[in-house]
Amino acid sequence: MIIRSIEPIAVALPMKQVMKMAGVEIAAAENLLVRIESDDGIVGWGESASAPTMTGETQASMVAAVQYLTPALLGLDAADIDTASARMELRMYGNQAAKAAIEIALHDLAGRASGKPVWALLGAKLRSRVPALWLLGTGDAEADLAEAASKKAAGFVAWKIKVGVAGIESDILRTARICELLGDAALVSADANQGYRVEQAIAYVQAAERTTLAFLEQPVRADDLSGMARVAQASRIPIGADEGLHSLEDIRHHHGARAAAGGSLKTIKLGGLRPTLQAALLCESLGWKVNLAGKVADSSIATAAILHLAAVIPSLAWGTSLTNQYLADDLTGSPIAIAAGHASVTDAPGLGIEVDEARVRKYRIRV
Repeated sequence: MIIRSIEPIAVALPMKQVMKMAGVEIAAAENLLVRIESDDGIVGWGESASAPTMTGETQASMVAAVQYLTPALLGLDAADIDTASARMELRMYGNQAAKAAIEIALHDLAGRASGKPVWALLGAKLRSRVPALWLLGTGDAEADLAEAASKKAAGFVAWKIKVGVAGIESDILRTARICELLGDAALVSADANQGYRVEQAIAYVQAAERTTLAFLEQPVRADDLSGMARVAQASRIPIGADEGLHSLEDIRHHHGARAAAGGSLKTIKLGGLRPTLQAALLCESLGWKVNLAGKVADSSIATAAILHLAAVIPSLAWGTSLTNQYLADDLTGSPIAIAAGHASVTDAPGLGIEVDEARVRKYRIRV
């Protein structure tokens, strides 16, 4: 089963509504797809979201990176994912999101060829049903509260409030109201996406001690490790890292500096499924909490990849963010379904989804 072709495809997928967070508003999902075909006609799909403020990669740069990496991969055994990953690392520094899309596609292809689900290529299945975390980021307090009430009634049990957008006092009040509405049984977190100064973050977490908030994610700039540590040591609310985590060394540095008690792990930051699993295992050994997340917003391709990871990662104490649920349309006729706030892990071969290439053509864009 030899890699015959690798095709990067830029798409813009419609959102149900604009997602507002510190520094950016997302009105359409600008993602990269990778289609890999073997010499016997089997096709595997991968996906990465563009996130310039998180990974430094745009759609155009990811397309260029995949094109640059392709000569090192053509002719390889598609099932030899470790060798493919090693070749990508030797040929090109960084560009983890582009590499992740390729690596996910290889897992899908290898799984389809062997008749195994992707989770079985990664490890032992620890869970078959995963609670999906819902993001509250309308930019309006009343709209967030209405959305929270609606999703709570639908069975959701995990939440993340986007803060760092409307001012510290507004964030504190909105967080308190949402926590009160959702109750003690819910996992409620907040994400500032680097939007606070250190003093603002400390004021927020100290005020949040009076609520049921479980953790605050990335309150200050990703490169401000000492600032993260100051916030972490100023409050009983645990601090999570996100934009600051791109490698195993980043996890170790945050842990050593007592700058976080856990982290948000994403394939686009770490370079694929296997590196993300390694990061989760490291977090487990350090006593760190894990939030497993897709970027806003993945199609069912990357969302399926996150679900397969969720099946094998030791602990997901800080929830799993499945982001195809924010799209108005998907790339498969049967999108990853979330029922009663939960998603099931498939045992079908590969990622377990069937990409509709007509939809891919519909949403394809030139970069």
